[in-house]
Amino acid sequence: MPLSIIKTRAALGLSAPLVTVETHISGGLPSLSIVGLPETAVKESRDRVRSAIINSQFEFPLGRITIHLGPAELAKEGGRYDLAIALSILAASNQVPPDRLNQLEVYGELALSGKVQPVKALLPSCIECFQNNHTAVVPHQNLAEACLPENCKCIAVKDLAQICAHLNNMHVLETQSHCPIIASSYSQAEVQDQPDLSDIKGQPQAKRALEVAAAGGHNLLMSGPPGTGKTMLASRLGSILPDVSHEEALEIAKVQSLSNTSLAQNWKQRPFRSPHHTASSAALVGGGSNPRPGEITLASLGILFLDELPEFDRKVLEVLREPLESGEITISRAKHQVTYPANFQLVAAMNPTPCGKQCQPEDTCYCTPQKIEKYRSKISGPLLDRIDLQIEVNAISKDVLLHQNHSQEETSHQVKTRVSQARQIQLDRAGKTNHLLNSKEIARYCKIQSQDAQLLSQAIDRLGLSARAYHRILKVARTIADLEQSHEIATHHLTEALSYRKLDFSKR
Repeated sequence: MPLSIIKTRAALGLSAPLVTVETHISGGLPSLSIVGLPETAVKESRDRVRSAIINSQFEFPLGRITIHLGPAELAKEGGRYDLAIALSILAASNQVPPDRLNQLEVYGELALSGKVQPVKALLPSCIECFQNNHTAVVPHQNLAEACLPENCKCIAVKDLAQICAHLNNMHVLETQSHCPIIASSYSQAEVQDQPDLSDIKGQPQAKRALEVAAAGGHNLLMSGPPGTGKTMLASRLGSILPDVSHEEALEIAKVQSLSNTSLAQNWKQRPFRSPHHTASSAALVGGGSNPRPGEITLASLGILFLDELPEFDRKVLEVLREPLESGEITISRAKHQVTYPANFQLVAAMNPTPCGKQCQPEDTCYCTPQKIEKYRSKISGPLLDRIDLQIEVNAISKDVLLHQNHSQEETSHQVKTRVSQARQIQLDRAGKTNHLLNSKEIARYCKIQSQDAQLLSQAIDRLGLSARAYHRILKVARTIADLEQSHEIATHHLTEALSYRKLDFSKR
């Protein structure tokens, strides 16, 4: 029967809907038509597939060839369907046995020579494939990515002739079930080369705030003159965060798969994204006619560092408000709607004034109060409310800079041990980190004593704090107590949490 059906999957955000490639060959003048809402790159596969089949020493069938990519209402784009289309034509013309294709899902772009080229966003498709107990036929260059999920079954192919020889039992290919990235993982030497917290001299208050932020997953804003170590502190946050689990590593890898990032170099490492302050709203949250992930998605389960925060356009900063609360971003377009994860930890840095100085009597500063107010007003109150820790990073004295011994500073490993213990306490208690606690969980896990409630009430009146800021102070206090492995929130935990609202105090 001149009809064949092959399974593959589309790339729609982080989802991978099933696509069936149906090929029918009938009598009539030679022609090849592709239906099922194909975009330009898919339509062009007619010429790639024809040349690939002929150059692989197979016969391109004569007659009227109709290829349907179902479901018809789902837009298909890219060259990922080439190999599936080629095999469906060969199966419909009985050059490969159709029954060997029933449990396979096929991915790959074809060169005119018949070589199989790698494709982007393959990992989400492979995860769905293995969940349905199918075997994935993938380009050889995508093998490491395709084998990341557990219970994987992959066949890596280099060209069309190779997979056809496998299907015809002429040269059977091995089914891979393990990932070379996991087997070889990054070495200890590479870990030791990562930036360490002990590289930073002095700044004990800032390091403490960094530890609290890491322990509870809190957002952090550092304000201080240039050269005080704000960027160095931010770049070392990843070194004190707990190790990622296999499930978290897969989530990170899925996003990196969409952006074609090398997984071998980044496996089991939290992403650190630092976009320039000229970035647009679409670059930050994602967008386009076919929505692509933005920086907040690429930083998911990692760190988004915004240096020179007031230099960003205010409208760009405002788009962060909803993702900071929900942990995801939904991009709606006329054709479809895509939801991407945005569970990132925001770390931002800014100068106290436009000139960068503190504007204290000993400084030479020509910033007027109006200029300073205009500079700081670029960060709106609602956005500032969503930043749990707001600290000042002061200049380092020359004595500390010249004479302090590196060995006196705590290493990232030492701080990471405390952070991991505090994180485990939070997971055992609520199943999530403190910054994700909702209002009911805050009332349950962040109880304070009556005298502390009066202290907090006075702070709210004095600083004019919102209900959101009140909840965030309680969550930070809970994290500080967890670092000390204290079951109750004590007065000194609460006062330390209040001390991390420097920008609120500076407005009074």
